[in-house]
Amino acid sequence: MIISKRFAAGAGALLAALAAGLALPAGAAAGEPTGEDAPKVDLVLDVSGSMRTRDIDGGSRMAAAKRAFNEVLDATPDEVRLGIRTLGADYPGDDKKRGCQDTARLYPVGPLDRTEAKAAVATLAPTGWTPIGPALLAAADDLDGGTGSRRIVLISDGEDTCAPLDPCEVAREIAAKGIGLTIDTLGLVPNAKMRQQLSCIAEATGGTYTSVEHADELTDRVSQLVDRAAEPVVTPVATEGADTCAKAPELTSGLFTDRAEFGQQRWYRVQVPPGKELRASVSVSADRAVAPSYGVLLRAVTGHGREIVRGEAAGDGRTDVVSTGLRYPEAEAGDEDEETAEAVCLQVTHSFAARAGVKTTPGLPLELTVDVVDGPSDADDVASFGLGRGWWLLGVLVLVGFLAGLVWGWVSRWRVAVWRTN
Repeated sequence: MIISKRFAAGAGALLAALAAGLALPAGAAAGEPTGEDAPKVDLVLDVSGSMRTRDIDGGSRMAAAKRAFNEVLDATPDEVRLGIRTLGADYPGDDKKRGCQDTARLYPVGPLDRTEAKAAVATLAPTGWTPIGPALLAAADDLDGGTGSRRIVLISDGEDTCAPLDPCEVAREIAAKGIGLTIDTLGLVPNAKMRQQLSCIAEATGGTYTSVEHADELTDRVSQLVDRAAEPVVTPVATEGADTCAKAPELTSGLFTDRAEFGQQRWYRVQVPPGKELRASVSVSADRAVAPSYGVLLRAVTGHGREIVRGEAAGDGRTDVVSTGLRYPEAEAGDEDEETAEAVCLQVTHSFAARAGVKTTPGLPLELTVDVVDGPSDADDVASFGLGRGWWLLGVLVLVGFLAGLVWGWVSRWRVAVWRTN
């Protein structure tokens, strides 16, 4: 029983690692860090009056945000320098000029004291306006200095109330400075205008927009973004997929961006040398209102059109991004085979559907990661999902257990026979 439990736990860990390998190819092959300085993250939280609304799992939006922040603070990697900034937390009045200056540094960007940061979050109460633009400008100043990665994570439940300072224009100005700062945005309600504004902010800096309607989703997404700050920074390369495999652009290991029209197939080509393994993943995000049911398909196909392997995933409208991945190990060349790379075509198809009255052009943002790494050492490793000689140990344990059972049964029968004779 103990052996079975340990084996089950090991198998579970193995499958989890395999799934992670599908989604996240090795960072060293795809890009390099921007520098040796510690990565910085500024969490920018909307504390305007609308955050009192109780529509997230039966509780208020503010309660969900506080819970998410507390869990994220517990899980923040030690190497990340994290800070917290608020907008709309202090001024409850009707003076727009004062309300649009209502952004404050709740916890400075630096080494994290979890107890102190949680105590600061506990004091927050929904109060005033929604000055997103001024908050982004101040957050960029919070992250100033150093050569490490810098990321703003903006959480809001409404659009900016401080026009004409357009937060999308603010994001473009920040991007134009060339300081490598990324802004990711999370919207707490399915509001079309807010979605458009937050998507624009994120897209201007190469970030992501996600709509969340449940507390667990908010916690998970913020944690992912904070963890991402500690990963090697990769500069995406713009590419344009073709409508057929024969015309597909040839890609090497790296991160690529494209746009996929509704109902359109996008093709890319990768050369996979003998003994190497192709790992690829794709994410498609909705930057406009779409139908709640959608999916994405990633296929690896030979130059002759034969499917090698596929990855697919579906969404139900709870998030705006759907991702999938695949792995393909190319066997070693034989003695008589030529040491030539195999051309593998990657086909990306999504089933997003635009809602009535929504523009269908340009296509939806697509992010494709490609990595060609050393493959398994032999065919047995592929067949055994990387366990290798561990299968021999498992076989020995099974055989020993079987023999032990036979011996124990024979001894038991002998003892019973002796007992009856006496």
